[in-house]
Amino acid sequence: MNTDAPSLSRHTLNLKEIKADRLPDNFFKKDTLALARDLLGKYLVSTTSEGTAVGKIVETEAYLTEDPASHAFHGQTKRNAPMFQDPGTIYIYFIYGNHYCFNVVSGKRGIGEAVLIRAVEPVSGVELMEKRRKRCTKQDQISNGPAKLVQALGIDPSLNNQSLLSQESPLFFAFGDELAPGKIAQSPRIGISKGKGLPYRFYIIANPYISNKKH
Repeated sequence: MNTDAPSLSRHTLNLKEIKADRLPDNFFKKDTLALARDLLGKYLVSTTSEGTAVGKIVETEAYLTEDPASHAFHGQTKRNAPMFQDPGTIYIYFIYGNHYCFNVVSGKRGIGEAVLIRAVEPVSGVELMEKRRKRCTKQDQISNGPAKLVQALGIDPSLNNQSLLSQESPLFFAFGDELAPGKIAQSPRIGISKGKGLPYRFYIIANPYISNKKH
């Protein structure tokens, strides 16, 4: 790893405590833009046969039903069907023929909205995340993008359309840092051609793990 990059947190979180602090079901039953903002600072916890890895959410993007950049814009299809399920449903899609992105369904059942988890800061299970991202040469690029964090956290695409609210889910969100409004920025989303002027991206200001520091 590049030692000039920001140091990764290497403390081990108490998994029993963090499971007790998992976000309640009603946390996801809110306006999609509000959820995208409120998920900042929360933990994303992923457990596989290799172990547990945890990232602090530092960047999100909201996708609304009337948003031309949303997969749900033209109605329900086989691919986007999870977006129309209950809030808290996992929506994982394949992109660019090589990568997966992880979203959590928001709003009300049937409307087709979700929040893309765009970047996380590694906070526990860091060595495991580094192993999974073995071709990464810079510490702050281990999980600073939606496809990168899926790989780093070992998020299995088979979880698509499952509920992360289930107590048996190997993937869940937990309470983390409470952020003051002045710590959060809002901007247009990244890497899209439609709806690109809509300010639906939220991120923690000055966090080194956001995906695009120019925005």
